[in-house]
Amino acid sequence: MAARAYWQGQIRLALVSIPVEIYSATKSGAQISFNQIHEPSGKRIKYEKVAPGIGPVDPDEIKRGFEYEKGSYVLLEDEEIDAVKLESKKTLELTQFVDADEIDVLYFEKPYYVVPADDLAEEAFIVLREALKRTRKVGLGQLALRGREYIVSLKPCGRGIVLETLRYADEVNKAQSYFRDIGDAQPDEELLDLAETLIAKKTAPFKPDQFHDRYVDALKDLVQKKLKAKGGKVKPEPEDEAPKRGSNVVDLMAALKKSLEKPGAQSGDAEEKKPARKPAAKSPAAKPPPRRAPAKKRAAG
Repeated sequence: MAARAYWQGQIRLALVSIPVEIYSATKSGAQISFNQIHEPSGKRIKYEKVAPGIGPVDPDEIKRGFEYEKGSYVLLEDEEIDAVKLESKKTLELTQFVDADEIDVLYFEKPYYVVPADDLAEEAFIVLREALKRTRKVGLGQLALRGREYIVSLKPCGRGIVLETLRYADEVNKAQSYFRDIGDAQPDEELLDLAETLIAKKTAPFKPDQFHDRYVDALKDLVQKKLKAKGGKVKPEPEDEAPKRGSNVVDLMAALKKSLEKPGAQSGDAEEKKPARKPAAKSPAAKPPPRRAPAKKRAAG
């Protein structure tokens, strides 16, 4: 079954319009979800929508409302909300271009794949993609998706383009409020060299399939153990004790040197360990060398 487009519309650059389709670039990974269960009966807990003093209500009687003051709401119909005119609902106008590394990573939220909607749009799409590559720029604009308007960026990705939604400035906490108490002292050069060496040893190409959710794996294992225990309690396995804060002062120099000695400090592309060389087989015909007579002690004069 073909993927369904998340959004269909056009990218506008000055007088040029490019019909495109947008698809989600990510998906939910393997997750473990829990339900709330009434233990005595084993029945699943369900939730009902209720109004205070009224009790359960009919879903058809529920409307969306905006609280304009405490306890007072203005009710809006779905048709009224859908009728709000936003040009960005069907058009993404590129209003600005910035250097590719100028946007702080904190602003990026979610990626989407952008593809030309048809063969006629492909030529203009390729021109935009290649122009972004050559100039090493990122296009910016605003786009309405699922009930809100986002700042979005466009950058080339292989044969296509990736659109990423960005957070607004008031959605990002200022870093200085968290980092202000960190000292500005310069690190010891020898410590810095050791740290850089350790980083270099552990440097390898990024392969996302090498990482997996260990928490989900552990939960699946727990579920299997619980099934085998037939309702009995599963005892947790003992964990390694984490070092207590402020208890033992760690010798940073010794810790870094020890880290470099560990086999795990080698990079992912390090050479495979060579098998130990086997001792040469003794020839059956070979005779042991004659034992030398011990040297005579010289008599004391």
